[in-house]
Amino acid sequence: MSAVTDTAPGTRAPQPRGGLSQSITDSLVIAKRNLIRMARIPEMVIFGLIQPVMFVVLFSYVFGGSMSIGGSLDPERYREFLMAGIFAQTVTFATAGAGAGIADDMHKGLVDRFRSLPMARGAVLTGRTLADLVQTALTVVVLAVVGLLVGWRVHEGILKALGAFALLLFLGYAFSWIGALIGLSVRTPEAATSGGLIWLFPVTFVSNAFVDPTMMASWIRPIAEWNPFSATVQACRELFGNPGVVNSDAWPMEHPVLASLLWSALIIVVFRTLAVRKYRSASI
Repeated sequence: MSAVTDTAPGTRAPQPRGGLSQSITDSLVIAKRNLIRMARIPEMVIFGLIQPVMFVVLFSYVFGGSMSIGGSLDPERYREFLMAGIFAQTVTFATAGAGAGIADDMHKGLVDRFRSLPMARGAVLTGRTLADLVQTALTVVVLAVVGLLVGWRVHEGILKALGAFALLLFLGYAFSWIGALIGLSVRTPEAATSGGLIWLFPVTFVSNAFVDPTMMASWIRPIAEWNPFSATVQACRELFGNPGVVNSDAWPMEHPVLASLLWSALIIVVFRTLAVRKYRSASI
């Protein structure tokens, strides 16, 4: 007895289309969808801007006169030291938003609808992370203006400054893939937000973002110096020409630009692979 293998054309499940160009096209379509959604809910962007601005003001004027940078307690010096850390913290905190957005789409069944369409498997996640990157870039622009208002300055020219911002956005894009994996792994957007923030606090504070690691305990200093977050902060301070560049024998601190690029690329490769694999098997 032979099994029936043919299926009516109208009942066949759509097959994902392959090819790099198709994957790019599908990703851009999803990114456009998410950007339109953000534009229709402007409070999402506004609330995302408030927190980093508050951090700049609070750290600048509350801690500015009590932090020693290069042996100086000058508040102006600390404000310039601070901004690279605030920039980096802002782009990485976008991870929570990426995770919550994907978890929300999962919860509403939208991702299941996307999975039923003949589109590249990774396009839904890539489109989401690209849209988050655009929002992060807008936040960084606003934050730079606020930094200039409180006394932050760039001393190494516009090209190096643009290079620093590119490193920041690359780091933010890398971390958004961690958020994507978290969003696919939890049941609710609220859990994704909590899960996306809990681990970020030790990553951002056990670093060179807000204090010089040489002031830390000897056992925690190597952790701060080898933190991927610290490499980007160190690279930005060098490219901006801001004070507080850490003198250290740790390789990431000696070669921060290269270390930042390598760390971000590694995070993307690892967590994009895991997120796409999770997306293929995820179900509500």
